[in-house]
Amino acid sequence: MAKTTKKPAKAVKPAAKAPLPKKPVKKSAPVKQAAKPVAKASAPVKKEKAAPVVAVKAAGPKLSPPLPKGQIKHIAIAGNIGAGKSTLTALLSKHFGWTPNYEDVENNPYLNDFYEDMPRWSFNLQVFFLNSRFRQIIDIQKGTDVIIQDRTIHEDACIFAPNLHAMGLMSTRDFENYTRLYETISSLIRPPDLLIYLKASVPTLVNQIQKRGREYEDNLRLDYLKRLNEFYEKWINTYQGRLLVIDVDQTNFAEEEEALAEVVNKVSGELYGLF
Repeated sequence: MAKTTKKPAKAVKPAAKAPLPKKPVKKSAPVKQAAKPVAKASAPVKKEKAAPVVAVKAAGPKLSPPLPKGQIKHIAIAGNIGAGKSTLTALLSKHFGWTPNYEDVENNPYLNDFYEDMPRWSFNLQVFFLNSRFRQIIDIQKGTDVIIQDRTIHEDACIFAPNLHAMGLMSTRDFENYTRLYETISSLIRPPDLLIYLKASVPTLVNQIQKRGREYEDNLRLDYLKRLNEFYEKWINTYQGRLLVIDVDQTNFAEEEEALAEVVNKVSGELYGLF
């Protein structure tokens, strides 16, 4: 659970005319989380020798306390490829009147190249996503709207980059460089006020990926999706912020009104305590 930061106590005024100086209050250091890469890597997409897996850990988000209920500003949706993040972002933004913030897929100059040659373009792709989502969070913190975000910055660093490194698709040098960059960025941001995690099995992911028919996803392998799911479960099991888990296998919110109503009620309950 998130820790609540105590407000510094007011200094008592002395009898003398000149007030005594206030003692500075030391702030406790934020807690780092770590996502461990999978020990053994499966073969990469192309017939190239996989880089040796080195025990380098990607730092988790430095969690500061979320805003109290009723002062919500940032909701984020996390989940594997094909889990339904963009669909739920659109549905919830419409229902609650929130501003949607989507993953920058269409304008990503590395995505097609990445799916064609993962070892060559993995670092470039991950840095692009890291920068894009960092800019989104800065805008959220500066703005006044309630934002619902499609995928978080922490998924890149705690799931996708470690998985690429474990599979030998990102070099240790690039992974260490990327991790240090993420650590710097994560020290400047706060976690979402509510994280909605869409949990889905590989068959469900494959079915939904095929339905949307994105050409660059044709080369996705089942073992790649499976490994991502494993990293997601490890990350969610150690997540310390406000969290709502939706089982996509059992909750077809994209096509069933009753399922969507159930999700809406759960979100309302987490944010406002209405249900």
